[in-house]
Amino acid sequence: MSSIAMQGGATGSGTVTLLAPSTSTNRTINLPDSNGTILTTATAGVPVNGPAFSAYQSSAQTLSSNTSTKILFQTEEFDTASAFDSTTNYRFTPLVAGYYQVTGGISVGATQSPVTIVFYKNGSAFKYVNQMGTSGSGFGSALIYLNGTTDYVELYGNLAIGQVLGAGASFTYFQAAMIRSAT
Repeated sequence: MSSIAMQGGATGSGTVTLLAPSTSTNRTINLPDSNGTILTTATAGVPVNGPAFSAYQSSAQTLSSNTSTKILFQTEEFDTASAFDSTTNYRFTPLVAGYYQVTGGISVGATQSPVTIVFYKNGSAFKYVNQMGTSGSGFGSALIYLNGTTDYVELYGNLAIGQVLGAGASFTYFQAAMIRSAT
């Protein structure tokens, strides 16, 4: 049977206390069979309550044929850091540097049409997500680094056949969440 040995640090004079939670249920913590450092919420690179948002288009927008157009997302489902502007610029500007998983989707209201989604970073096309064929909807995601001070991301759409987008949380949406801090 293996055992756990506690050993004091070679330097330092602090005390480490292991505190059991207040519970009436037996719990088991399985330690991995490897050497290394345990990740905690204080570990560099581990996002702790990093910015995240989810917004959708609640008022349908009309796109012209073959024209890249910024999609307007007027309703926020959540915005953990008040980093998404749903009233003026319709962009995500997190104030924490890191790597963000950015996702978006658009659907047409009537006629099936090829769809292209483009994630813009700082006002320029950055990542293209193409939906070929005539599905009438497009969705995709990209991993994008944002510096936490001036970087922002927006979602643009392009339809081969201009028309009204489908409004609602299930049809035309934009989301992002920090997956790793910059350090």
